[in-house]
Amino acid sequence: MSSVQPGCLWVVATPIGHRDDLSARAIDSLRAVAVIAAEDTRHSRPLLLHHGIDTPLIALHEHNERDAVEAIVQRLVAGDSVALISDAGTPLISDPGFRLVRAARAAGIRCVPVPGACAAVAALSVAGLPSDRFVFEGFLPPKAAARKGRLQELAGDARTLIFYESSHRVAESLADMRDVFGGERMAVLARELTKLFETVIGEPLAELAARVIADPDQQRGECVLLVAGCGQEAGAKLAEGRRIFAILREELPPAKAARLAALISGAPRKELYVG
Repeated sequence: MSSVQPGCLWVVATPIGHRDDLSARAIDSLRAVAVIAAEDTRHSRPLLLHHGIDTPLIALHEHNERDAVEAIVQRLVAGDSVALISDAGTPLISDPGFRLVRAARAAGIRCVPVPGACAAVAALSVAGLPSDRFVFEGFLPPKAAARKGRLQELAGDARTLIFYESSHRVAESLADMRDVFGGERMAVLARELTKLFETVIGEPLAELAARVIADPDQQRGECVLLVAGCGQEAGAKLAEGRRIFAILREELPPAKAARLAALISGAPRKELYVG
């Protein structure tokens, strides 16, 4: 007997690769709801058919979410149960669904999580980097200048950093991380998790960047990048260096201000100024 209640939004995690990672509760929920809101109905249909799920599908993706939300909430208010899924992993985590969940909660609709796979957490679990404190940054900006700027903002963070990256930018992002964080900072590339060509490589950034740049096979598929946080001593140096840099920049060109701030504080110049 199904445990799905009417008039609820069920936020259901789906596999990030291996089809059999869909939980029994997720299968039960997806079979029992009135309709499934999927990021890409063509992508999700084979997974659902594999598990004998023939529930009707509607599309909910980044291009139609604003317009589709009202109709879905109306169905929920009328008593229909609706499941939300993304192409892979947990909905809303670098995927559509935030507007729907927010609107449903505002309308007094119960939103029920059906937990399961998440690429960021799966990668962290096997990375061998500290996992007691971490931050998920999603995708970095695609443009080099903006990407380096964001990495510079994160250079002094003591938490393990987790990023998603597209296959055609992973080499560039690793090179930027090497330049901004320093080549000795430990990092991990977790690629194609739970799939046939799953790879988890952990090396200092200089070595990892060089390896990925030289090997096109490591530039394919779904990628998660994890970088060790800044140590306490290094973090203190960086904080002091940035304080000095901010003062010097008022009177000097940025490059010269960064060089002097690095000399005074002992912080790496490239972590004070990227340009």
